[in-house]
Formats: sequence, structure tokens, C-alpha cells
Amino acid sequence: MPLPLSVDIVVYPGFKALEAIGPMSVFDYANVHLARRGDPPGYRVNVAAQRVGPVPSDTSMQLHASRALGQDDLPDLALVVGSREIEAALASAPGIVDWLRAAAPRLPRLVSLCSGSFFLAAAGLLEGRRAATHWSVAALLQQRHPQVQVDADAIYVREGRLWTSAGVTAGIDLALALVEEDFGRTLALEVARDLVMYLKRPGGQSQFSVHLASQATGHAGIREVQDWTLAHLDEALSPAQLADRAAMSERNFRRVFLQETGQSPSEFIETARLERARRLLEESDLPLKTVAARVGLRSEQPLRHLFVRRLGITPQAYRDRFGG
Repeated sequence: MPLPLSVDIVVYPGFKALEAIGPMSVFDYANVHLARRGDPPGYRVNVAAQRVGPVPSDTSMQLHASRALGQDDLPDLALVVGSREIEAALASAPGIVDWLRAAAPRLPRLVSLCSGSFFLAAAGLLEGRRAATHWSVAALLQQRHPQVQVDADAIYVREGRLWTSAGVTAGIDLALALVEEDFGRTLALEVARDLVMYLKRPGGQSQFSVHLASQATGHAGIREVQDWTLAHLDEALSPAQLADRAAMSERNFRRVFLQETGQSPSEFIETARLERARRLLEESDLPLKTVAARVGLRSEQPLRHLFVRRLGITPQAYRDRFGG
């Protein structure tokens, strides 16, 4: 495909500003790094809407749409941005659904960001397909479109030419994945470093990290135990030990912990170990026995059992797929 690749970021009144700007920045930084190599620009990014002109976002910022959606001169990649009020957005911008229905068969790649998946679903493009969206509207998407296989937990999902993603920052993860597909992992990681991305998350990762879960816990004592656990995953941890730290009986601790977090202490420990191990496999070339030790497991064997049981894949296979 000739360069630069044309990208249309599709917006409408009330679109999420950060969801548009995030991927736009990823493609812009990719062009910067390509120029440093002496290569031509990789992307030509435009803002597209039902009509040319300013389009208000969910903030005080607005974007100027330089292209009106049409069936001629289609882009190589179209990204449909989400909205806080997605049902109102759908009602106010039916032309986007019509455009998608007609243009999708001729678009090399089509992406929805966050609740932008509702536009694709309304156009009938996600029926029988697995799709991601923001966790807060996943149930609504499933209710409105029962034929869509909604994955409420994935960061992003790829189904052939169609990509769908979760919330705001997941759009940046997806854009980085597109850069990696187009120009290789090295360029994608250079862009991630420019954006100070802590981790370029693969699509299979969860929207719900244990760190976010601990921050959301209302009970101060349980939150302190969660934070302490995350800082001591290399140790031999047990629910009884955590109960002592919370100054509770083990029985009461289990009850309160489950009530506050929706999972047992043992499940929290296991999930935290799995998440830490995944990051180590993605970001380092440490031997598997060292990874196991750093997450508090005795050897490679329990690490393997954990990955196969929770992810359906061995640690080595996970590293081969997602490692740097």
C-alpha cells in the first residue's frame, strides 16, 4: 500500500476529545520518527465528520473537520471515536451509521474507539463477531445487539479488518498496535516512549488491573492490605497473613474483602501475581524460574499452571507472542 496511509478520525458533536487526540498523536509521533530515519511520512491524518467545519467535543475543545464523509476517496484507515452519551450521539449522527454500512466493505481497516463500537454495531458490522467497548457500556451494547460477542474486559479486539477498543487510553494502545503492524515493533516502542507510556499493552490484556482495583476499594483497611500485597508479591502470601495485617479475624477479613472487591483474598493474590508475571514476560528476558520467583511462586511449574488455567497459554508462548 503506497505511503502515506490516509487516516480519517471520524467525529460528531459530543465526541470524546482525548480519544481523538490520543491516536492522532501516535500517528504524528510515528511520522516524526520516520523522518528521523530519513523515511517518508507514514500517515496522513484528517478529521472527518458529516460535514466540514468545527465539531464540538465533550470538553471545551473542538476539532475542525476538513473532510466530509462520503463514498469517494475513502481512507486506508477510519477510526470512529466514542462518546460519553453514546445513545444521544447515535440519534444525532445517523449519517455516520449509513456511511459505515456503505463504506465498510471497501475500507482496508476500520476501527472503533470505546463506545464508537455502537456505530459499527448499528451498521450491522459486528454481528457474529467478538468486539470490545468500554466496560461501562458493555452490557448496553450486548442488550442492544445480542448477536455481537461483547468482550467487556479486553483492551482491544481485532477481527480481520475490524478493530474495536475499550476506554480512552486503550485507543492509544490500539493505535500503537496499528503502527507496529505497519512499520514494526521498534517504531511503535519509540512512539510509546515519546508518549511516556508505561506499558504498551497487548489486546488480550484486561481493562481491570489489580492496581486500579485497589485504588477503587472504599474500605481504607482493605485498600492498605491490597497495596501492601502488590508491593510484596515475591513473598509467600496467604489470606491468614493478610487478615493479621488488617487486624481482623480471618473469617471476617474474607467476608469484608469479598464485599469490598468482589473477589476472595486468594483470588486477588493470584490475579496480582498473574498480572506482574505478564509484565515481566512482556518487558524482560528474565528466565522463567526468575519470573516465577519474583511473583512469589516456587518454580516454573506453578507459573505454567497459572498461565494455562487463567489464560489458556503457557508462559513461554505468552512471551513469544507479546514479549519485546
